[in-house]
Formats: sequence, C-alpha cells, structure tokens
Amino acid sequence: MKLQGKSALITGASKGIGRAIALAFAAEGADIAATGRNEAELSSLQAEVTGLGRRCAVIGADLAQPGAADRIFDYASAALGDIHILVNNAGIGSSASPRPVLEYDDAFWERVLLVNLTVPYLLIRRVLPGMLARKHGRIINVASIVGKVGLLHGAAYVASKHGLLGLTRTLALEVTGSGVTVNAICPGPVHSLVADIRLAHDAQRTGRSLEEIERGATLLGRRLEPDEVAPLAVYLASADAAAMSGQSINIDGGVLMAA
Repeated sequence: MKLQGKSALITGASKGIGRAIALAFAAEGADIAATGRNEAELSSLQAEVTGLGRRCAVIGADLAQPGAADRIFDYASAALGDIHILVNNAGIGSSASPRPVLEYDDAFWERVLLVNLTVPYLLIRRVLPGMLARKHGRIINVASIVGKVGLLHGAAYVASKHGLLGLTRTLALEVTGSGVTVNAICPGPVHSLVADIRLAHDAQRTGRSLEEIERGATLLGRRLEPDEVAPLAVYLASADAAAMSGQSINIDGGVLMAA
C-alpha cells in the first residue's frame, strides 16, 4: 500500500493510461478524483475504485472549456480534501486531425495546446500551494516520446508534449528542496482507440497494412498496453521516488533507443 492516505487527481482517467493509473493508485491505497468526458466510463471506473475500498470522485469535464481547471480542482478538493498527487494525463492526440503544417487548422492547434499544455499548467498552479505548505507532493505529467522527437503530420501534439517536458523540468527546478517532485512519463505507441485512428492514417499514407505498422511500432513487435505504463506512475507517486525529480522517463518498447 505505497499510496495509503494519499489523494490523487487524475485527468483523462475514463480510459487508457489514465484509467490504468487510477486503478493502480487505488490498489496501492490512494483515493481518486478522476476526470473524463464519458459519463458511463467514469461511472464504471468509480465502481472499480470503490470496489477496491477507496473513495472515488468522478468529474465529467471538457478541458477545452473556459474555467475547466478551476472547476475540476474545486470539486476534487471538496470531495477528497488535500490533493497529494496530480497526474496530468488528458490530452488530444495527433489522430484527431493529422495533416502537414501548411494544411493545419489553426483552431485545432489552439485546442491541442490548451488541453495538452495550458490546462496542466493551470492545474499545477492550483495544487502546488497546498503541496508546498505540506512539504510533500507529486506532480506527474504524461507526455510522450514525441516530446523528444518529431512526428509527421502531428505538429500541435508534438509541440504540446515538448512544452510539457519543458514545464516539468522548470517546475522541478523551482520546487527543489520543498518535498515536491515533478516528473514526466513518456510512453511510446500504446494500444488505444485513439492510436488505432492514427495507425489507420499512417497505413493509408504509406500503403502498408495495419498489422505491418503495428508489428514495427516498437522493438517488442507490438504496442504497449496501458497497464504496462501504470506501475511507473505508482513509483513516481510513492515515497520510493523521493529522489527523482525533473525527469522524463521513456517507456516505449525501445523505440527511441533504436531510432
């Protein structure tokens, strides 16, 4: 029970990596405040977390809406009290509108930067004062390996994830010695509905089959599963990672190593 007595706010927790992290945290003793846009999936998550004996507040929210970060924090704090762990996981991927920069939709660019970078910044601003006062806190930003490289037809997503890593490193410097740590997880290709759409775009663009693209996604010959990412988040949220801050940790099946 590495997270016993802790409360965690996790964005984008209704599915995928966020859901896996929420369940892994609950299994380690944490109470959960979870955001998402799908009410049925949030209700299902709530049932699973309470089945593990933990409290779970679910918050239906579109992070692109004005004031969303404030509403989420206020609701989570009212439901659970102090927030000890923040996981900025929600994001808009390149699959929503893959296209070259010269054909980019300016409104899509703005929305991706808002949800993937500005909202994490705003939530950090809300949770950080309490963490500093308690001299303990964990901020975990779910970035991507494309926060370190480029991605064809994914300029907004890539720019947002590069920015999230910069925010992670700068904040880690600013909170040095405070008991608060700030780290980023950089997953490679993960098995998810959103990633399926992106793979379909790449298959059409290159003339290769989906199966061929998936086999070449990592050195493992497959994509990662969300449950394979969650244990890293548990570690970063726990006392075991007290000496870890300002890091961007790859969990990518060897993609960047082989690049």
